[in-house]
Amino acid sequence: MVMGHEGPYVQLRPLGGGKEWDCAPDAVRRATAAERLSAATAYANARSRGEVP
Repeated sequence: MVMGHEGPYVQLRPLGGGKEWDCAPDAVRRATAAERLSAATAYANARSRGEVP
């Protein structure tokens, strides 16, 4: 998920939360449907284990 930008970089954060990182704008792309499904499944599993709110 794009959080913002700092200088020449885009700041990204995982969908389920976590530490931000910087990325060159030309390296950013939309997540594929499979990537979105995988992230949503991982988040749901972590939530069921009580690891995330």
